[in-house]
Amino acid sequence: MGEQDLERKVFGVEVKPDVVQQIVVAQMANARHNLAKTKTRGEVAGGGRKPWKQKGTGRARQGSTRSPLWSGGGVVFGPTGNSNYGKSVNKKLKTKALFMCLTDKYQDEKIVLLDKLEIAEGKTKLMVNILNKLPGVGQKTLLVLDGKNEMLIQAARNIPKVKVIKADSLNAVDLLDAKYVLTIKDALEVIEKTYLKKAVI
Repeated sequence: MGEQDLERKVFGVEVKPDVVQQIVVAQMANARHNLAKTKTRGEVAGGGRKPWKQKGTGRARQGSTRSPLWSGGGVVFGPTGNSNYGKSVNKKLKTKALFMCLTDKYQDEKIVLLDKLEIAEGKTKLMVNILNKLPGVGQKTLLVLDGKNEMLIQAARNIPKVKVIKADSLNAVDLLDAKYVLTIKDALEVIEKTYLKKAVI
């Protein structure tokens, strides 16, 4: 672990919970998959033959067993699978919310900064041994890497309660979900380089 002067525009902004909440809701809505889907009478299989003749049976006329009136028929007003839950997000506001989350973690002393993080092989056991020596053992931890070392990503991605993310993909939802943020100086530079130019603070 080490110490470093942090950019105040990233780690020293005013935290506004309503802004963060707005961005989190939008991000979760945009990640939502539309799974609900029912079939109309035109999509249900079968029903090509008229169930009985038009006249002379004493029964109500029917054209197809796939009618919504029949068991196994189509659904009239069910979900079509075309619903769009996405919300538009102001990119500068999204970046500000990210800085607010980073500031909150910094103020709560939940950010662990390492000079570097290296392992000889991409094995989970080696990464677990390293993480057990750091704060936040057993807690949800967001491991932020610069993206250059695929071996670290491979070693850490299967550890319970540890989520690995590249610095240029950082977002408010993952930061809020984690108890601790573990990062290295190279990743810190990527964060500042990637996001400072996107925001007007």
